[in-house]
Amino acid sequence: MTQRIEAVVFDIGRVLVQWDMRLLFRKLLDNEAEVEWVYHNVVTEAWHGQHDAGRPIAEMVAERSAEFPRYAEVIRAYAERFNETIPGPVPGSGDLVEQLHQNGLPLYAITNFGADTWANFRPTFPLLDRFRDIVVSGIEKLAKPNPAIYALAAQRFGRDPGTMLFIDDSLPNVTSARECGWHAHHFISAELLAEELRTRGLL
Repeated sequence: MTQRIEAVVFDIGRVLVQWDMRLLFRKLLDNEAEVEWVYHNVVTEAWHGQHDAGRPIAEMVAERSAEFPRYAEVIRAYAERFNETIPGPVPGSGDLVEQLHQNGLPLYAITNFGADTWANFRPTFPLLDRFRDIVVSGIEKLAKPNPAIYALAAQRFGRDPGTMLFIDDSLPNVTSARECGWHAHHFISAELLAEELRTRGLL
C-alpha cells in the first residue's frame, strides 16, 4: 500500500444502496415460494443484467411477458416500479462518502445500472451529488466486469488506475479491476471498508 490513493471510486448497488428484487415481488405474489420461483426463473438477476448492459427495458419486458404470460403483471411492474426494489442506503456507507468528501478526496462511481432504471432512481438519491462523475453501464453499453468499462472510467475520470481505489461487492468485478491496474476493495460491510480507508490514510 505504498502508492498514494488520489481518488475513490464506488459501486452503487449493494455498496451504497440495498437492492432486493423480492421486495417488490412480495407485494404482488401470494406466497414466499412463488416469490422465490419468480426470482430464480422469471425476473432474475441475470435477466436484469441485460438492461445493465444496455438493452432497453421495454423490449425485455415484452419478450419476457410472452415467455411467461402468467407473470406478465410482475414483469411489467418490475420495470415500472424498480425503485421499490431499493429499500434504502447500505448502513454506514453514506457516512464514509461524506467523510471522504470532507477530506477532499475526489469521488467517482462505476455502476451496473440500466439506463431507464437509472433515470428514475438517480433523482431519489442525493448522496450521489458528492460524486464528480458516474459511469453507468446501461448508458455506455458496457458492464462490469468487462475490462473496457474500467478503461473508459479511467479515461473519463482523467486518472491513472493505480491512483484510484475501486470498491465493489462483486468479487469478479473487483478481480477485473485489479487486473486492469486498479487498487480494489471487495465490499462486505461499511465497517470493513472503513478499516481499509483508515489503513490507507484516507479517513
